[in-house]
Parts: sequence; structure tokens; C-alpha cells
Amino acid sequence: MIDWKRKLTSRKLWISIAGLVTGVIMAFGGSDETANTVSGCIMAAASVVGYAIGEGLADAANNKKEDNSNDTNT
Repeated sequence: MIDWKRKLTSRKLWISIAGLVTGVIMAFGGSDETANTVSGCIMAAASVVGYAIGEGLADAANNKKEDNSNDTNT
């Protein structure tokens, strides 16, 4: 089973994607400026995805702790 949370927060994955897209842009005659802009956008999106998944995992862990403490208090 693929651990999508871990995969999507992997910097190696996003750097690889940015490198691939940059290479494709250059291969099809795109400018350096276009390649750099697209690569920067991919890395910015990776930051947002990583942050969102990280916060979601932290929230889930906090909710689980709260649920467990409520169960022992009743």
C-alpha cells in the first residue's frame, strides 16, 4: 500500500517533479525564465501541500489525544 501522506510531503518527490517539468519545458523550446517560473510555482505548491498535510496530521493527533482523555474522565 502506498503511503500517500509521506509521498506528498517528500521534498525529493517535488524536486524531482520540478526538475522533470523544467527539462520538458527546455526540451520543447521554452525559455529559461519560463522554466524557472514554473519550477518555482511547483516548489511553492509543494510547500503548501506539505504544510496542509502536516497540520492535518497534527490536528488528528491532537483530536485523538482529546478523545482518549475524555474517555478516561467519564
